[in-house]
Amino acid sequence: MTTPPPPVAPSPVRPFYWSVRRELWEHRSIFIAPLGAAIFVLFGFLISTRGLIRAMDHLVGQDPITQARMLAAPFGFAAMVVIVTTAIVGIAYSLGALYNERRDRSILFWKSLPVSDLVTVLAKAFVPMVILPVVAFAVIVGMQLIMMVVSTMILLANGPNATLLWARLPLLQMWLITIYGLAAMSLWYAPIWAWNLLVSGWARRVTFLWAVLPPIGLCVVEFIAFQTTYLSDLLHDRLRGFDEAFSDKTPGGFLGLVHMDPVGFLTTPGLWGGLIVAAGFLAGAVWQRRYREPI
Repeated sequence: MTTPPPPVAPSPVRPFYWSVRRELWEHRSIFIAPLGAAIFVLFGFLISTRGLIRAMDHLVGQDPITQARMLAAPFGFAAMVVIVTTAIVGIAYSLGALYNERRDRSILFWKSLPVSDLVTVLAKAFVPMVILPVVAFAVIVGMQLIMMVVSTMILLANGPNATLLWARLPLLQMWLITIYGLAAMSLWYAPIWAWNLLVSGWARRVTFLWAVLPPIGLCVVEFIAFQTTYLSDLLHDRLRGFDEAFSDKTPGGFLGLVHMDPVGFLTTPGLWGGLIVAAGFLAGAVWQRRYREPI
C-alpha cells in the first residue's frame, strides 16, 4: 500500500494575502476616491486648455529651467490633488478599520476564521501604508498621460509648440519623484495610521474626535503647565510633511532628481522614532482587537 503524502502546511502568507483582499473588497473608496479626484482634475484641465496656446507662446524664448517649471506646474498640481485625496481616504479608512467591524458585530464572524488578530491588524495597516500609495501612483500616471495626450493634440492642431512640450516637460522625472515621495510619505506618516487604528479599536463612537482631541489636549496642558511647546512642535513636524526626504525645502519649489535625499531621510531620527511609536500603536491595536467587545 502506498503511504499518502503528508499534508502540506498552509503558507503563512496566505492569511495575510486574503486579509488584504478582504479589505479591498469591503472598501471600494480606496480606488473610487482617487479616480474621482482625477476625473475632476481632468475636467478642470480640459477647460483650462483654452489658454494653452497663449501660454506656450509665452514660454518660447524662456530659459529651459523656467520652461520646465511652468510646464510641470499643472501636472504637479494634479498629482497633489490625488495625493491629498488619498491621504483623506487613508484617515477615514484607518479610523473605521477596526471600529466598523465592532459596530456591525461582523467581528464575531471574522474572529471565527483561522486568522490571528496580528495578521488582521497588519493587513489593515498595509492598506494606507502600501496599497493607497500604489493606487495613487497608478492614478497619477494615468491622469498625467491623458493630460499629455490632450495637450499634444491641441498643440499639434494649432502650431509647432508640441515639440517644446515633449522636450521640456520632465514627465519621467516627475514619476520617479512621485514614487519616492509616496514611499517617504508612507514611512513618515506610519505613526498616524497606527494611532488611528489604535483609536479605531478602542473608541465606542466619534473616532475622529478621539483621534484628534487627546493630542491637542496634551499640547494645551503642556503649554499651560510648563509654557513649552515641545509636543505641538513634534506634531507640527509630523503633520507638515517629510521635508527631510528632499534637500530643497523651498515651498512650491521645482523638485528634480537632484533634490531627492534618501540618505538624509533614512538617517533622520524622527523617521525611526516614528516607526518605533507606530509599532507600539499597532501592538496596542492588536491587543484591542483581541479583547475589545463588539459595540
